[in-house]
Amino acid sequence: MLVLVVGPSGAGKDTLLDAAKQALADNGRFHFVRRVVTRPQDAGGEAHEPATEVEFAQRDFALQWEAHGLRYGIPADAITDGIVTVANVSRTIIFEAATRFPVRVIEVTASQDIRTARLTSRGREDAAEIAARLARSVAIPGDIPVETVVNDGSLDDG
Repeated sequence: MLVLVVGPSGAGKDTLLDAAKQALADNGRFHFVRRVVTRPQDAGGEAHEPATEVEFAQRDFALQWEAHGLRYGIPADAITDGIVTVANVSRTIIFEAATRFPVRVIEVTASQDIRTARLTSRGREDAAEIAARLARSVAIPGDIPVETVVNDGSLDDG
């Protein structure tokens, strides 16, 4: 089973994933994927595996996509039969993932004001880049069930 965690930038996906990973640390049924991203390790935000464009092109990925001028990938060896694999992915690859794997989709959302504050506080992008992230809208395929988490409150609420 592949659990796809999706949602707009600044919704708090990584924070919720980190909390879930800690809560399930002793449960061997769950594996939380560390994404490969063509972004330096010290760029801020999620703990990811950095890769250059050349390194990325040489990897074997179960899923990969481009967003915000970066390339992202879920390593092929991260998905194992009998294990619930949890991954933060783009909404653009939900359909592809659902054609290849048994999936569940969790969409994390938050209000525009909360998202703006979160994106600003991480200090990774300038105002124009933040505005572009906030303006991005990707529809989730209508035939795939989605559980929605509104992440405007505390970590415990999320």
